[in-house]
Amino acid sequence: MSERHVVVGAGPVGRAVAGLLAERAHEVVLVSRSGSGPALDGVRREAADAADVDRLVGLTAGAEVLYNCINPPSYDVWATWWPPAAAAFLTAAEQSGAVLATAGTLYPYGPVGGPMTEDLPDAATGTKARIRAAMWAEARDRHEAGRLRAVEVRGSDYMGPGVASAHVAQVAPRALAGKAVRVFGRPDVPHSFTDVRDVARALVATAATPTAHGRVWHAPTGPARTQAETIGDVCRAVGRPPVPVRAWPGALLGVGGAVVPLLREMRETVYQFERPYLLDSSAIERELGLVPTPWDAVCRATAESALA
Repeated sequence: MSERHVVVGAGPVGRAVAGLLAERAHEVVLVSRSGSGPALDGVRREAADAADVDRLVGLTAGAEVLYNCINPPSYDVWATWWPPAAAAFLTAAEQSGAVLATAGTLYPYGPVGGPMTEDLPDAATGTKARIRAAMWAEARDRHEAGRLRAVEVRGSDYMGPGVASAHVAQVAPRALAGKAVRVFGRPDVPHSFTDVRDVARALVATAATPTAHGRVWHAPTGPARTQAETIGDVCRAVGRPPVPVRAWPGALLGVGGAVVPLLREMRETVYQFERPYLLDSSAIERELGLVPTPWDAVCRATAESALA
């Protein structure tokens, strides 16, 4: 049966969600600030500011699911950018009855000593972590009060088609050109990477499963690889030789953060690349049967996007 789905955010995750839903013959509305972008078969584009509650309510009327796939333009605007947008999503979900399915992050857990599982508390104290934790807490509270239906899917750093601004994707063009690259944190500690297509599959599956609502799920994610191994794998996936991968000096975030807002904000999350950062997605694999995209396909899609 065809259903109406509203996907807000036309980045890599939003486009993957919209494409997956269109393949299943649903009515799909893909919303972004400009409403523009490449045409996607079976998908209608609409322009809207995600914080415009009246506009979002109107677009969501009659929808089965409302997907929150938006992301602030930069770290330094999170504190002012997220609260009105998050409130608009909650209102639209309440008034329409649509399931609110949110693409979340691992920030709320903060530094942990082992693999991250969904039963960990959202205990991080950083600004960005507290914002995301509060968003989920409010959605969960309203879900438990029967005011709306909500679910959140969290993934680690993104890879895959269309990803350009994530850690590996940012250096991939230079690495594929045969040049040495630098990364933040340590290049030799294991780190989980999640394909955006797996985030999309998890969002669609959990939204469509009533028993999955009211909780956090981790998107299917393969075994962790170091940053150096991952960049080498991306190169090899398209027949290019691996390149040297070195770390940026640790003082860069401290000194540069004094004058560059982005670097200042990165100090809050750089711990993710200074110690093992391991995502356990066994729950969604066990309970919903979703498995990660094969690693070679993840690396090949990342490389092809970088070369496009």
